Amino acid sequence: MEVQVMHMMMYQALDQWDPFRCGEGNYDTEIADAIQAVHDFDSPDKLARKIQGIYEFSFESIIPLEQCKKMAETLLVIKNSGSCTI
Repeated sequence: MEVQVMHMMMYQALDQWDPFRCGEGNYDTEIADAIQAVHDFDSPDKLARKIQGIYEFSFESIIPLEQCKKMAETLLVIKNSGSCTI
């Protein structure tokens, strides 16, 4: 899978997540930061904490870590489906 397609899939997953019920299309900055974090972390726990911090910084409210972990796992599945090993 091309990186661009992978990023679009991640964007859609994060946009549909809508953790603060702001409506789709209202998280562009946080989504960009979260997608960058996916490339920095392979651990769902570490990625979940990073995602939690990204959204907390913007919205001054904490998303429960378990919700962030589910999203982190989803994003890592997308990332790993884009990897190709021979």
